[in-house]
Amino acid sequence: MKRVLITGGAGFIGSHTCLVLLQKGYEVFVIDSYINSSNKSLERVIKICEDNKFSVSNKLHVIKGDLRDEHILKKIFSDASLDGQSIDGVIHFAGLKSVRESVGNPLKYWDVNVNGAINLLKVMDHYKCRSIVFSSSASIYGNTYENNINEESEVKPINPYGTTKAVVENLLSNISLSSPGKWRIANLRYFNPIGAHTSGLIGEDPLGTPNNIFPLISKVATGNIEKLNIYGNDWPTPDGTGVRDYIHVMDVADGHEKAFEYLLSKEPQVLNLNLGTGKGTSVLELIHTFEKVNNIKIPYVFTGRREGDAFRVIADNSLATCLLNWTPKRSLEDMCYDGYKWQSLNPNGFLYPH
Repeated sequence: MKRVLITGGAGFIGSHTCLVLLQKGYEVFVIDSYINSSNKSLERVIKICEDNKFSVSNKLHVIKGDLRDEHILKKIFSDASLDGQSIDGVIHFAGLKSVRESVGNPLKYWDVNVNGAINLLKVMDHYKCRSIVFSSSASIYGNTYENNINEESEVKPINPYGTTKAVVENLLSNISLSSPGKWRIANLRYFNPIGAHTSGLIGEDPLGTPNNIFPLISKVATGNIEKLNIYGNDWPTPDGTGVRDYIHVMDVADGHEKAFEYLLSKEPQVLNLNLGTGKGTSVLELIHTFEKVNNIKIPYVFTGRREGDAFRVIADNSLATCLLNWTPKRSLEDMCYDGYKWQSLNPNGFLYPH
């Protein structure tokens, strides 16, 4: 049985990836500080497995802790090896992810996202665990006029959040060059994950007022928020609103599992891979699809552009589909339906029982 450590495993993408890995037979160790997540998400992951008659007894180990705490990290690796079997690799999600917050507080983002990664990599190297899938972001590309962004596109982030992701990618490349033939690294640059698991038991639950468009739409739909603010209707796009490549969170989770499996089966290397659908959807198109699928109206108003936002970000996912034998399977309609199901069943997120 392979063992994997997932940092930030209680978060939105982390919890869905935990579910995929457990269902694939992995033994999963999770470290999460719960700064912007809930410990209830992993309880729900266990329930989903049990509801599907899938036992996770002694296969999920959850530790509350911060990656900047070297002592906790070392304890995880040392305790895991007590039975003679070590952790095979790491999937690194932990970090802060709000573009707007990063613009206002870059020091916080550099401390958590960069220093946390440095500490993790030091401990991994100490325990000779040198396989890592890094949860990067398409935000490292910044604004581009390219039709579809591929992995050779210029890395030019336009906000502190994207900068921290690019810096960690750079660090991983430096480490690989300094230790030839030792590190297996995959930087997964995913675009805009939305939706939720089909059970409605786990989904995106941002603390406070959400910053991303989809949870805002969902909260307007459930009446938690009066109306949706659309930041700019004068972007150089067909309808004037920002265009993104939305991808179902379960497709992103599958991509992480596929990338991890790929790394463990191949020679040491550094991979940069886009996870997206290759299809662009404007904010207005997303709203109209959400309204149609869920038979509900979303009131909205246009406001000024938001600092740090890119106007158009669409993936060229051909490298990931080729190397990983991975392809996004869920449609935009699936994303809207599953995401609203999660929100309507859990209007207060993980705050109250399902």
